[in-house]
Amino acid sequence: MSRPSSSRNRPTSAQSRTAWGDGIDNPAMDDGPAAMESDMYGGSMEVVEERQAPTVQVHEPPSGCIYMFKKGIRSLWATRETEEIKDNKELTIRTTLRELLIYIVFLSILCIVTFGMTSPTMYYYTKVMSELFLDTQFPETKNTFRGMTTMHDFWRFSQGPLMDGLYWETWYNDRNVSEEELGYIFYENKLLGVPRLRQLKVKNDSCTVHADFRKEIKTCYDAYASNIEDRLPFGLENGSAWTYQTQKELDGSNHWGLISTYAGGGFVQNLAAVKQESKEILSVLKNNLWLDRGTRAVFIDFTVYNANINLFCVIRLVLEFPATGGVIPSWNFRTVKLIRYVSASDYFVMACECIFALFIIYYMIEEFLEIKKHRMAYFKSFWNILDIIVILLAICCIVFNIYRSFAVINKLEDLLSRPEQYPDFEFLSYWQVVFNSAIAIMVFFAWVKVFKYISFNKTMTQLSSTLARCAKDLAGFAVMFFIIFLAFAQLGYLIFGTQVRDFKSFDAAMFTLFRIILGDFNFHELEAANRILGPTYFILYVFFVFFVLLNMFLAIINDTYSEVKAELSNQKNEFDVGDYFKKGYNKMLDKLNLKRDKIVDIQKALQSADINQDRQLDFDEWRQDLKTRGYAEAEIEAVFAKYDLDGDRVLDEDEQRNMQSDLEGQKEALSKEFEELEERQNRPGTGRSRISLGDDSIDESDDEDTGTKSTRVGGRGMGGVSYEEFTVLSRRVDRMEHSIGSIVSKIDAVLVKLEAMELAKTKRRETMSKILDSITEADGASDEAKREQMERLVREELERWDSESSIGQASARGPSPGGSSRGRHTHSRPSSGPSGEDFV
Repeated sequence: MSRPSSSRNRPTSAQSRTAWGDGIDNPAMDDGPAAMESDMYGGSMEVVEERQAPTVQVHEPPSGCIYMFKKGIRSLWATRETEEIKDNKELTIRTTLRELLIYIVFLSILCIVTFGMTSPTMYYYTKVMSELFLDTQFPETKNTFRGMTTMHDFWRFSQGPLMDGLYWETWYNDRNVSEEELGYIFYENKLLGVPRLRQLKVKNDSCTVHADFRKEIKTCYDAYASNIEDRLPFGLENGSAWTYQTQKELDGSNHWGLISTYAGGGFVQNLAAVKQESKEILSVLKNNLWLDRGTRAVFIDFTVYNANINLFCVIRLVLEFPATGGVIPSWNFRTVKLIRYVSASDYFVMACECIFALFIIYYMIEEFLEIKKHRMAYFKSFWNILDIIVILLAICCIVFNIYRSFAVINKLEDLLSRPEQYPDFEFLSYWQVVFNSAIAIMVFFAWVKVFKYISFNKTMTQLSSTLARCAKDLAGFAVMFFIIFLAFAQLGYLIFGTQVRDFKSFDAAMFTLFRIILGDFNFHELEAANRILGPTYFILYVFFVFFVLLNMFLAIINDTYSEVKAELSNQKNEFDVGDYFKKGYNKMLDKLNLKRDKIVDIQKALQSADINQDRQLDFDEWRQDLKTRGYAEAEIEAVFAKYDLDGDRVLDEDEQRNMQSDLEGQKEALSKEFEELEERQNRPGTGRSRISLGDDSIDESDDEDTGTKSTRVGGRGMGGVSYEEFTVLSRRVDRMEHSIGSIVSKIDAVLVKLEAMELAKTKRRETMSKILDSITEADGASDEAKREQMERLVREELERWDSESSIGQASARGPSPGGSSRGRHTHSRPSSGPSGEDFV
């Protein structure tokens, strides 16, 4: 029977071939490189062995620069959604930590970008400008812009506080400012261009007068609507103040006021660059009744820029004239940073903005890969939807940031070429505020997304688990709540809407009821509106909503939270990051200890292995000493070959000194690294590990089924056994385990061969029996001698097979079963028997 075998390159020395001397290869070589063949020594050794096993064809993984490049690029977007990490806890930890670290960098860049767009100075800038124009009192009535009620108040304001606030032409000592200092508010804020007044009117007869009053009331002016605007010239009928200009001609935009939404066109009057000329313009407008019964809104627009803090303040003061008569003032102060890059810190923010754009491209590719893998199932996850929202908001903000930079440049160039014109920064300032709001929302969502990466901890999942668990109960509660809430809102609007400001409209009534839930209410105002219905309404609302519904809501949340907390207390974390880092730390610490102990063993061998004291350390002496210390053949050969530079299998004094100095250097480096790790350890010596000396790996095993840990602790011996003895015995036990496994496998192979031989022998006996039967049944005297000869041959053959059977059983117990020779016979054999090879 043929014996399969495989061969590899093998060292020529007999000592390196085997550790046992009985034909069995060193088991320490079976499982890969030995411990001493690590990079600590820099040695390498090719180990061979023969095994009775079929040859296995190994498919090597693809390699090459292109493959490695693709693999590296692919690993950049490895996430828990794209990788198969279901059954690999360590890969889950690594992938989650990698995602979290990258996201923390992204969030940090985003915070730098957003905080670079704003500062506390913006608030103070808005405060001083608003106080100047809104809180300055009129000379005659001590009223302010906030308290205006009549058209006459408008002229008092425009000819008094407005002129004084826009034009600072003298110092506090009544000295006139210089030519260069003209046009500054508070002497610091440059008034860009000139201010502008804009009026919107409605037509006469835009509403219908009841028939009973048509004889007495000849005119009727409805509330503002764009389809009933009065666009006909009036008054002096010359100049922009008396002729209508469309929104397109003014390049204006709509304004959402307190009463209505107003178009961007109207009757426009630009003021002058100096105070006296502006007063004269206002006098002309006043004397010619620029405001009349058809007036529905007046806008006062101007823009200032403070170079000290690089901020624009776009101001709009609005006076709405409702159909009821009187004036309703409102205002809008937009403090924005339209010129983004001036100082060094601004350029740093610009660099962060570029990095932010790269991050958005990175996350776009990541989400594309996840969508490609999961397809429509991708959109079932809340976190994935949140990712899409953040990316879309970021793209919009990046596009607007680029547009705003170019638009501001064009605006400033046009302003410098025509300084007497009104610069319309209203559109840019509005969208800058929208941009800031979008960035704020994106930052909010970005912070919420952190929960996605820390959800492996059961404590961090309590919020999401509680809300998910009670979602159905909250939905049912919400139906009950809003039925009662909307009923109270409509009741309050209908009862108190004509007298109480907080109930002036249905949406205002809803907000007021929400405020009452939080404790912000004005009971006396309700009582004054209706002494019976006011207190009754308030008491019923507080009872049903505050005492009943709100407590039901809290009960649902508390009950669900208790259930979730009880369940989570019995569950394990998805993985424990602290244990992961602690395990890695202990592994590194124990590995350093093991390497350092090996160096000590080799240094001791250098001192004690030279038995004949000839200062020449040959390989046999080296091997004998390290054998007693429990090292395998491959380890011994690797270390010796590294320092045997001339290859004579002898270490002379120079080579021994080189080895000694090299080992000292490695020992110092390991000691230094060990000390650094010890300094960072919070509780030294808490790590429990199992040291596997065969492959130089340290592993901490945790039996999850029994909750116990199996440990083999390195370091000082326990129970009176020294560390050296423990190490030697551990290595010997490991070799015995590997050796026993090899012996058992070879015995199995011998048994298989014996079974095959027994089967072949049985077949041959059956064949020869058939031949003998055919011979004895033959007729004729002439064949008698032939039959006798054939019978004699067959019986001899059977006897030879019986003798070979006993010899085969004896040889099966030897090192090479089936190796005995058999006699050869030249007589013929019938074709119906076994093959000729079986007879050899």
